[in-house]
Amino acid sequence: MEQKEIWLPSLITATPQEGFELAIQLSRKGVKSTQPDIEVLKRLRKDYANNASSLTAASQVIAINFQTISAANNYWK
Repeated sequence: MEQKEIWLPSLITATPQEGFELAIQLSRKGVKSTQPDIEVLKRLRKDYANNASSLTAASQVIAINFQTISAANNYWK
């Protein structure tokens, strides 16, 4: 069985800004996991990069991931 790289050892971050950056990374990893073909991702990018609804949806995914990271880091104390 293939050993997978551990790229997410923890949700704990030193600052909220690092938490937000991690939320973006999580979101991007989610897209790459959903569509692992890089050529397809590149081909489709022009479609969603200029679509307000797609960009809003991407922002929502980042916000949800940031909520998770914020909870793990107790940012709302």
